[in-house]
Amino acid sequence: MLTVLNCSSPKEEKSKYQNIASSEASYVGMNTCKTCHSNIYESYMQTGMGQSWDLATRKKSAADFSTSKALVYDSFKNLYYKPYWQDDSLYILEYRLLANDTIHKRIEKVSYIVGSGQHTNSHIININGYLHQAPITFYTQKGKWDLAPGFENGTNTRFDRKIELECITCHNGYPEFVNGSLNKYTQLKSGIDCERCHGPGSLHVADKQAGNIIDTANAIDYTIVNPKKLSTEAQNNLCQRCHLQGVSVLQDDKTFFDFKPSETLNKTMHVFMPVHSQDEENMIMASHVERMKLSKCFINSGKMSCITCHNPHVSVKFTPPSQYNTACQKCHASSNDCKEDIKVRNAASNNCVSCHMPKNKSIDIPHVAVTDHYIRRKKVELPVKSSIAKFIQMKCYNDEKPSYRVRAKAFLEFYERYETQTFLLDSAIQYLKKADTKKGIDDDLLRTYYLYKKFDKVIELSKSSEISNIPQSWTCYRIGESFHALKQLEKSVPYYERAVMLKPLYLDFQNKLGEAYLDINQIEKAKKVFQFIVNENPKYANAQASLGYIFMEEKNWSNATKHLQEAIRLDPNLSQSMLNLAVVYYQTNQNKFIKPLLKHVLLLDATNEQAKAMLVEIESL
Repeated sequence: MLTVLNCSSPKEEKSKYQNIASSEASYVGMNTCKTCHSNIYESYMQTGMGQSWDLATRKKSAADFSTSKALVYDSFKNLYYKPYWQDDSLYILEYRLLANDTIHKRIEKVSYIVGSGQHTNSHIININGYLHQAPITFYTQKGKWDLAPGFENGTNTRFDRKIELECITCHNGYPEFVNGSLNKYTQLKSGIDCERCHGPGSLHVADKQAGNIIDTANAIDYTIVNPKKLSTEAQNNLCQRCHLQGVSVLQDDKTFFDFKPSETLNKTMHVFMPVHSQDEENMIMASHVERMKLSKCFINSGKMSCITCHNPHVSVKFTPPSQYNTACQKCHASSNDCKEDIKVRNAASNNCVSCHMPKNKSIDIPHVAVTDHYIRRKKVELPVKSSIAKFIQMKCYNDEKPSYRVRAKAFLEFYERYETQTFLLDSAIQYLKKADTKKGIDDDLLRTYYLYKKFDKVIELSKSSEISNIPQSWTCYRIGESFHALKQLEKSVPYYERAVMLKPLYLDFQNKLGEAYLDINQIEKAKKVFQFIVNENPKYANAQASLGYIFMEEKNWSNATKHLQEAIRLDPNLSQSMLNLAVVYYQTNQNKFIKPLLKHVLLLDATNEQAKAMLVEIESL
């Protein structure tokens, strides 16, 4: 089932733009737009937004594939990665060595490349529509391959990081998303298209085809949004949908599809950033609006937006410095406004941006420096008072007065994504005490207790509603996990079943349900669940491992071998599957394959007593 992109989402008042207010408006695609706006289209397609997402082709890739550059080693996971082209297809080879022997090898085809190549190229794997990020990225400015952002320092999730809606809707025109999943799609656009900023175009196209031409130099064409005609606030709301990266808290019953141009962003979501002491220089790569809002230019002018300086249809690579300087001079017309020595100014060609908006490193993307949109005088180097940055607050950048419940959710999101610090949960609890009362289960309070690992509190809250009346899949999952943690295995199953019923293509939920069936010895039900998972995503390693275990217990050696081998090929850290496969090999008189498996287990865990004992037995044969 595909998500329906309804152009008329609930809001306090309807937009004056017909394509936003009308439920009849639909998306036409940028190939339709370019029939009348070919020059704008050709220029826009050279921008970072236009080139944000595309098929993995040699033309799209900005990477260096020379032998000396195209190799990445993850010392934490003891894994190597080598990207390479075979004909016109891009692949990533993952492998592990033991005494110069290759003991693990996995090859994945790259389907999409994310990023214009100005800063990075990241890589997306497509498995039956399920999208995952590959573990390596090419960093263009440094000309080097390295682990992808968020995969460093032992956090490498290999090929398992899901590309969910929050991510993809800032790198892509609205895709066709399979409802009931986290990361399955049936169709993807090439880059961010025209209608992401202008809204659905069908009414506009029909109006022009009917001969209704408006002189937009003197009037506004209300059949489609023109961001240039929006108020400063509305312009910034539009840009900060993607250029205000932080902790996004969706409003109830909203999705990342729901925001439309001309609307107020906080009707769909609130975006928070953590504020720490001494972090004025810390910058997230895609938080341009946050940095701009720190600037006196923004605070004092009251009329500054992103398009004060930027033409979104023209790449920054082709925008002359004079355009930015002209924007500065609208407020700073006098040459006396600049206090810099004239020789320094002349050396910089009187380029305001070079001094007041220098490039800065981002704290979330390694090997990258981007223009810091915090406009200010040169910073004065002061002695550091303390080397410890203290958390101050979670600040909302698109609403001065978010509700108590929204504030609580921001702390929970930040805890789950970035910092598992208990004080964040304490803050969430305090805000929830002040928040509006919810009917039935308070999902946010339950989530907080779950993160505290106060599982008895979770179960107590669950009693306020019948299972069949719980509408949130994650709430059901957390209740199921709480019963499981307290060893009440039978009671966990109905909640896992409810979670799966609500979101049948959340394969992690399916996997938990299968494991729960195994726990209570409902083998046939478990087998059916795991088979469903591998039919949907044959590269789901844990489901392959569980099927291998079930077939091993049934003495179905052929199927046990097939699934266990595949699980280990997909995940070289599944030591229990290696031990299970060793048993299968022993039972089928394939002893020559056992010793390498056991050595791999001991490479992962030198203290594994079962592997040691089996190795002694095999060596004695």
